[in-house]
Formats: sequence, structure tokens, C-alpha cells
Amino acid sequence: MHKRIGILGGMSPESTVAYYQYITRSYVLEYGDHAYPEVLIFSVSFEPYITWPKAGQWDLVARGLSDAAKTLEAAGADIILIATNTMHMVFDEVQANVSVPMINLIESVAKSIRAEGITTVGLLGTRFTMELPFYRDYLSQYGISVLVPDAEGREYVNTIIYEELVLGTISPQAQDGYKEIIADLQQRGAEGVILGCTEIPMLIGKADVDLPLFDTTTIHAQAALDAALSTKL
Repeated sequence: MHKRIGILGGMSPESTVAYYQYITRSYVLEYGDHAYPEVLIFSVSFEPYITWPKAGQWDLVARGLSDAAKTLEAAGADIILIATNTMHMVFDEVQANVSVPMINLIESVAKSIRAEGITTVGLLGTRFTMELPFYRDYLSQYGISVLVPDAEGREYVNTIIYEELVLGTISPQAQDGYKEIIADLQQRGAEGVILGCTEIPMLIGKADVDLPLFDTTTIHAQAALDAALSTKL
């Protein structure tokens, strides 16, 4: 039997669905049968995970996600992933509260970037992901430098995420705005761009820009699938 995957989701529902679909559909495409790993999903209520970070209450974020991870563990999850970039701010705290291994999204992304021989990337995400040090500090351990948009660009990216993408809204205007920001990052030296919010791939894809994009949703979901199929814990 494959290992059972626990997805800590709901942040937002759009990305949680994308994780589930990627894991199940990718297995079928690769192996030609429907024996994909069992998947457990704990979908939290999103509102606290919007208000707590805004208030700087990351201790409450860590506590809430730890409780959810414990529920997944008790339900039989063999591996757990937090299906969002921003909440990796408290990844270590959550991992410390469960015995089963968790798959770190940023580590998975770092390995993908290094495999492409890239050392400087642009980063798009929520303002917490772009402005707090946890993401770029982790990537720096892999020798990867990070560029983020200017203050106006960061505000725009963040606003589109919370006011459109988490609601499943895709607009041509937002896509054009993101493409302009990516072009600016490229001019500043970015060799690739991390789509560092699990909803951004709904808006921007490989056909939209002329440099490598690192889709954190698919990278993380693939890492979960690989772990579930591995004989190693």
C-alpha cells in the first residue's frame, strides 16, 4: 500500500482542490491505473489564517495548524503537507507537534530551482511571503538569491491574491499586471520566478512569460506523491 497523504488545506479552497487533483491525476497519467494514494484533507476555516497574520499573531497560526496536523495524524496520515506558501512561516513549529514527516514546500521549490542551475529568482506571493525573511532565508541555504517587486508591486500582487484569486476570480487585467511585474523582475536580474502563492498558477503560466516559472503547487504536490509512493518514510 502507498503511504496516506494528509493535506492541510483550506487556505484557500482553490489551491486545496489543485493539490488533490494534481496528486490523483498525475498518478493515473504516470501509471495507467487508479491505485493512487489515499488522501486525507483537513480544510481549516480560512478567516483566522487571514486575520492572525495581519495581527502578527503567528503563535495562533502555529497552534491552529498544529491542531489540524494532529487531527490528520490521528486519522492515519503517513505524511503531511501544508498546502500554502505563507503558512510555511510556522512549518517547523507544526512539524514539532506531529510524529509523521511533513514535506516542506520551500525545500521542494529550492531543489527544483537548483536543478535548473538558477541562482537568482523573483518571488511573487502574499506580502508576508515577499516581505518576511523566512522564504528567502531558506532559499539562501541553497545559494539562491531572491528579488521581490517594489512596494507598489507587492501591494498589487497581494491584493489580487486576496480579493480575486482565493475567490477563483481570474481577470485579464490582473494577468497583465502580473506580467508587467514579472518583466520588471527579469530586467533586475531574475533568471526565473517563483509563483509563491498556490493560487497564482491559476493566473500565470509558462505560455505567459519567457523565463522559467516555478509553480509551487505542482512542485509541492509532486513531492507529496513521490513520498507516498516511496518505500522510505
